[in-house]
Amino acid sequence: MIGTHVPLGVIPAGTANVLARELGLPRRGTTVAARIADLVPLRIHVGLLRPADSPPRHFLLMAGAGFDGHIVYHLDVGLKARLGELAYWISAAKEIVRLQDEFDALIDGRRIRCTFALASRVKNYAGYMRIATGASLLRDDFQIAVFQGRSTLRYYSVYLFAVLAGLTHRTRGIAYLYSPRAEFHPSPGPDIHVQVDGEYAGRLPATVEIVPDALTILAPPSFASSR
Repeated sequence: MIGTHVPLGVIPAGTANVLARELGLPRRGTTVAARIADLVPLRIHVGLLRPADSPPRHFLLMAGAGFDGHIVYHLDVGLKARLGELAYWISAAKEIVRLQDEFDALIDGRRIRCTFALASRVKNYAGYMRIATGASLLRDDFQIAVFQGRSTLRYYSVYLFAVLAGLTHRTRGIAYLYSPRAEFHPSPGPDIHVQVDGEYAGRLPATVEIVPDALTILAPPSFASSR
């Protein structure tokens, strides 16, 4: 798929339909199918994850290391098939008693000690939340959100409130950077897991990087013109 100039049409599917939401497409697949003739080809960059223990993996939307990677790693796949997005919240609820594991994010020569790093190409996260509000499929880099602190309670009180209220840029312990590449290095101790586009993708150490001009998708003209 990567590298092809044959347009890839997006029919909403999956657990959260993040790409469809990002493009401004309807949630119903039949509605989108009826509008395909109105969509226009759009050439975009994609991400590439290189984990230490798995083959390289391309992704469209985001890569998360630490907090959400751990949630996805422990996700009950059968429960996800039955409950959809709710399965992620059930997995996340089990985190409440656990101290988050720290690792280092290296971004443009800056080293940040953190427990969650999200390298995103899209604003939407888990469907309806927005973490990387400056990210875009039309940019040539990631917006990388870095969360610090080991307290899971802080994640579910301060950080979750900040995301829902749109206050992440003003919240202590959250930093934002833009870069086409980032490295994530674990500390001695438990494995640090990585997810891409909501699917488990391996363990740290890992790098993420932009693959330029990699894919043609079909998008609404209003989205394509917003470049």
